[in-house]
Amino acid sequence: MTDVAITDITARWVLDSRGNPTIAATVTAGGCVGSAMVPSGASTGTREAVELRDNDSAFHGKGVTRAIANVTDEIAPAIMGMDVRDQQAVDRAMLELDGTGNKASLGANAILAVSLACARTAARCSSLELYAYLGDKRVMPVPYMNVINGGEHAGNDLAIQEHMIAPVGAQSFARAVQMCSEVYHTLKALLTRRYGSPGVNVGDEGGFAPPLSSTEEALDLIVKAIEKNGYGDEMTLALDAAATSFYRRGRYELGRWHTREELLAYYEQLADSYPIISVEDAFAENDWEGFIAITEALGDHLQIVGDDLFVTNEALLSRGIERGACNALLLKPNQIGTLTEAMQVAQRCRDNGYRVMVSHRSGDTCDAFIADLAVALGTGQIKAGAPCRGERTAKYNRLMAIEEELGGDATMASLR
Repeated sequence: MTDVAITDITARWVLDSRGNPTIAATVTAGGCVGSAMVPSGASTGTREAVELRDNDSAFHGKGVTRAIANVTDEIAPAIMGMDVRDQQAVDRAMLELDGTGNKASLGANAILAVSLACARTAARCSSLELYAYLGDKRVMPVPYMNVINGGEHAGNDLAIQEHMIAPVGAQSFARAVQMCSEVYHTLKALLTRRYGSPGVNVGDEGGFAPPLSSTEEALDLIVKAIEKNGYGDEMTLALDAAATSFYRRGRYELGRWHTREELLAYYEQLADSYPIISVEDAFAENDWEGFIAITEALGDHLQIVGDDLFVTNEALLSRGIERGACNALLLKPNQIGTLTEAMQVAQRCRDNGYRVMVSHRSGDTCDAFIADLAVALGTGQIKAGAPCRGERTAKYNRLMAIEEELGGDATMASLR
């Protein structure tokens, strides 16, 4: 047994930002202790790794006692005594123990909690900050902040799920956060003036959920808020359509029913009318032809991001690369279930010219692991919600702390 052998693993339930239970795991090795909490999504791809829930009366079926038991009764005995620094071996042991292709036996939430906690413990055993332990890029990401919510993240009539701002002209991460915060509060004032207090209720990711019915209305308001702050040359827009949520029987319900071709024409119109640099999940998760078409039409000057299409899965990414679908991937560790697999997917993207955007989930916690991950991998992009709600600002606050610690060694990503 090495001096960094895993000697103890525990798990418990904690609440996520929607008030549902999720798993926190703690791993002890070499006298060092690391913990991690896993998030949970609402707009989820059907091919995501399985999040194990109890499906009984407790928490209306959302309890995680079975997943916790799998950590303590199955995973812990299998990896006890292993070198906590050997992330690939630890993750591989858990995958072999699970024995399924989608983590359905142990649960991706159980596996990921231990995987991330091992990385934290290993970093502490190595006397390194997590971002320094995980990689050597030192690149601060451009934050994509979801300031107007729709779709499954809100209770309004907006079909498109996220309307984001991206301060691509910011010279530092702290400056990027300042710019976004100022625009967010200006937008709040505009919405209050137009709709009163109901117009500034916030959705799951901290963005406002006003009674809007079209994305054009939302983008017009955001552009006005940007211009009022004088950031017209430094801030751009991005969308997450989450189109699976408004796809029915071969057509898309977006104000009216659209064919694939009509929806593509709509995105082209938006890209011509607004300073949009990124569109995520523009088509339903199985509409490969739609993703291929939009990549061919707009991919030379827009980032076309696959989330539900790829679900951080290397096999699906490989299919996208072969078919020319998208030019970027949304990286969510809980979609695939281990840190090793998530990092391998990021490397596959880099090897094939795909950009990577590290992302939170709509049901998140104050665990800021993805902030360190984005810096370590040098992805240059992170999506963590609005500059509002503690589980969202935790990521931004952590990134500002990393930037301050790195000082002159930090480089702000350039997306222009």
